[in-house]
Amino acid sequence: MLQPFQFKEFKVYQDKTAMKIGTDGVLLGAWCNLENYPDSILDIGSGTGVISLMIAQRCDAMTIDAVEIDEKAYEQTVENFENSEWGDRLYCYHSSFQEFADEIAAEEEFYDVIVSNPPFYTDDFETDSVSRNRARFTSSLSFDTLLSGVAKILSKNGVFSLIIPFKEEQEFIQTAKKYELYINHICRVQGNPSSAAKRSLLRFSFQEQECKEECLIIETVRHQYTQQYIDLTKDFYLKM
Repeated sequence: MLQPFQFKEFKVYQDKTAMKIGTDGVLLGAWCNLENYPDSILDIGSGTGVISLMIAQRCDAMTIDAVEIDEKAYEQTVENFENSEWGDRLYCYHSSFQEFADEIAAEEEFYDVIVSNPPFYTDDFETDSVSRNRARFTSSLSFDTLLSGVAKILSKNGVFSLIIPFKEEQEFIQTAKKYELYINHICRVQGNPSSAAKRSLLRFSFQEQECKEECLIIETVRHQYTQQYIDLTKDFYLKM
């Protein structure tokens, strides 16, 4: 059996899921905005549940929900939630995000914070693994569908944070405007000082405001982490 990934305050089993814990999810879990003491939080496409668990460690929100379409990933998320000390605040729904958003909207319920590490490979090359394709490819959840659902269930003063490839950044920001979701904060992620930006951490709200832009460099050289990256992740990684 694959050994669980051990963080400082929780561990994450990942033997059932197609997509394992990676830097993207940890970055989003550490970076997403929780400043205004949110009461209700939603993680779209939970995978292992790691982002929800990081958020539970970071704040006291009583409702931290996740939604996951893949059965094995859903089971993994539930297991990891139940094994954590925050199990009473964490709940995962086994559903497509489209169906989930429609149901929540019909009940006129809203989330103060929504986060997602969405599938983002738009290329035609998909694998033979249905679970891996769901986790990795936008065919299972397009950016337009994601934004449409978020706009229905994000509270008036809520924030939506996600991580996507840098090359998709401008298209995503333009698509968000269709749903009156405006970019408030961009953090572009580089592997090292000489590499191009690979990921974009984005934060949206219904409020138009001046966008804060910054850059996060992960390493100075191989396995030598920048102080900025250490400061962001030190509450979670054992060796930070």
